[in-house]
Amino acid sequence: MHGGNRTRESFSGAMLQVLLKFLLVCGMLLPAWAQAFQLTATRVWPSPDYTRITLESAQPIPHKYFQLSNPERLVIDLSGVLPGPRLDELQTMLSAGDPYIAGIRSGINRPGVMRLVIELKTAVKPSVFQLQPLGEYGHRLVIDLYPERGPDALALLAQGKPAIEPAKAALSGASAAPQYVRLITVAIDAGHGGEDPGALGASGTREKEVTLAIARKLKQQLDAVENMRGVLIRDGDYFIPLADRVNKARAVKADLFVSVHADAFIRPQARGSSVFALSENGASSAAARWLAKKENEADLIGGINIDVKDPFLKRTLIDLSQTATINDSLKLGRAVLKEIGGVNTLHKPQVEQAGFAVLKSPDIPSILIETAFISNPEEEKRLNDDAYQDKLVEAIVVGIRDYFDKNPLAAPTRLTRNP
Repeated sequence: MHGGNRTRESFSGAMLQVLLKFLLVCGMLLPAWAQAFQLTATRVWPSPDYTRITLESAQPIPHKYFQLSNPERLVIDLSGVLPGPRLDELQTMLSAGDPYIAGIRSGINRPGVMRLVIELKTAVKPSVFQLQPLGEYGHRLVIDLYPERGPDALALLAQGKPAIEPAKAALSGASAAPQYVRLITVAIDAGHGGEDPGALGASGTREKEVTLAIARKLKQQLDAVENMRGVLIRDGDYFIPLADRVNKARAVKADLFVSVHADAFIRPQARGSSVFALSENGASSAAARWLAKKENEADLIGGINIDVKDPFLKRTLIDLSQTATINDSLKLGRAVLKEIGGVNTLHKPQVEQAGFAVLKSPDIPSILIETAFISNPEEEKRLNDDAYQDKLVEAIVVGIRDYFDKNPLAAPTRLTRNP
């Protein structure tokens, strides 16, 4: 009888110890998960230059990260993030052709900490930063994976027809040598992309999709001209910071820079096409100033790491070489505006000017074309029409050719055969 009591007492003591341990663990877990939350959205944006992962939530995401080798991995510890469907979706968003990411896995690492492991195909330079709520987005943690070496300008040039260098042309012989003409390179910038959708039409048309469709057609038509080639700054649905768009154009030694947009205005009645150039002395109108401010906010919406300083876009002085470039930009703008006026109503009959960041190349004539107002229901329909896009692109090409007819380029640096 006494033995039975001792057994029951021992069993009760063991249970009490288990209960105490359970309560102790709960006591440790509760503070850690007191502010726990789930992610509200996740996105993956692969591109030739880098891959971006975006984690979004209703509150800031405390985090730490480090890299591991053999194999290459990026490890990110997310404080307070609970398991959930948005986190599970990350793996399914990956494409086999992603140049940087081999896989993504996640799991609870310790109380209150969710660990995200990004398995890499190659060594990368990560940029991990937070963005404050803006527009349709909540708090975002952005993970940009860049290659250890920067993007190769030759990859961009490979889009178009090859250049023939003067030295190679000379090898063909003096008596039967073919004639060569200057090969003109036009950098075509499809506005917005990736995290930055641009303006939204009443029927749901996204500006970033319209601009890419028009940019691709513009490249196709320029490539059909014997002494021209188009180079797409963006050839997919991904975000490129404004400074990088300019730097890409300079890397391929572009002769012109054409940025394609389809903007919205506060009133749906606003309509017509416009052409803009950079300004030295403020905007040419209140509307141009408003539009430049709106377009320059692309970096805030698309998301750049503000800790990485880029002196190129922060210049306050415009040197003499840029003054000449702006004058050439105005000539190009007038030639293009004249032609697109035969395709669509013009919002303003002259080229306007404002401080567009994407037009700040000091040595490349640069224009920004607002093809139409996506906020106007009638123009939104036209922007989605292939026939309208073709006519608009044809007008732009005619304007570019007219500009070069009146402003021939200097000594050739890149040549193409003239049959």
